[in-house]
Amino acid sequence: MRTFRHVHSPAGPALVLALALALAGCGQSGENGSAPLPSVVGSWAVASLTTGGRTLHAPESARVDIAQDTAKGSYGCNGFQAAVVLDGTSALTVTPGMSTTMACPDMEFETAFATLFSGRLAIDRGPDRLTLKTADGSTIAMTSQPRDPDAPLIVTDWTVDSLISGESVSSVPAEAAGKARFAIAADGTAGGTLGCNRFSAKATVDGPTVTFGPLTTTRMACEGPAGEVERTLTALFGSGPLTTKIDGRTLTLTAPDGKGLTAKASSAAE
Repeated sequence: MRTFRHVHSPAGPALVLALALALAGCGQSGENGSAPLPSVVGSWAVASLTTGGRTLHAPESARVDIAQDTAKGSYGCNGFQAAVVLDGTSALTVTPGMSTTMACPDMEFETAFATLFSGRLAIDRGPDRLTLKTADGSTIAMTSQPRDPDAPLIVTDWTVDSLISGESVSSVPAEAAGKARFAIAADGTAGGTLGCNRFSAKATVDGPTVTFGPLTTTRMACEGPAGEVERTLTALFGSGPLTTKIDGRTLTLTAPDGKGLTAKASSAAE
């Protein structure tokens, strides 16, 4: 009859410890056994949408910045805000809030993005990617992207792209798009075009406000949309202190009566 002997191996305790550690870590790692994946909180560049059997590629400016209970970003042209509720790392519930209503070049993408980024969205998270999936299987594919630093108010060339009146935001008419531009120099002088006539003025920056002095302008007769934009901007710049807000490359100037503008940073003024 065979006799079996118990053989003591020096490697035994180490093996048991390794197995214990492996079991303890089971279910807590990310892809390919890596460290746990981080939260969805952060800045994301939108790459594409899939909906209705089609893939829509995003413009470069489409993005979402997700915080613990809010989200904001750009559908590609129009900006938006939303309330969000995180369900761990498995789902995100989005309640859309305010958004601008400008007429933009790729309204098909903007409309689809606004429709998909709403309600309960399942989360598929990778180390540098985030995919949000709707109940019908449509997806928003995003990649991680550091947030653009805020452009400086001074020595930046700003192009007016929308006008604000209280809660209403409207895009600059197509015929006047890109024609209203201004910059504030380091010495406190401001200049640019109002949509038709050129102007210059003294600009005083005091914390979060800027006040334009009397405007000196050229004297061309300006009609149509460009003239309407010019009259609106002339009244705004002459209305007293304007509250400034800069988010990335977008500037908002708001008067006490709720009127204002948004402008995009295009290039540094020389």
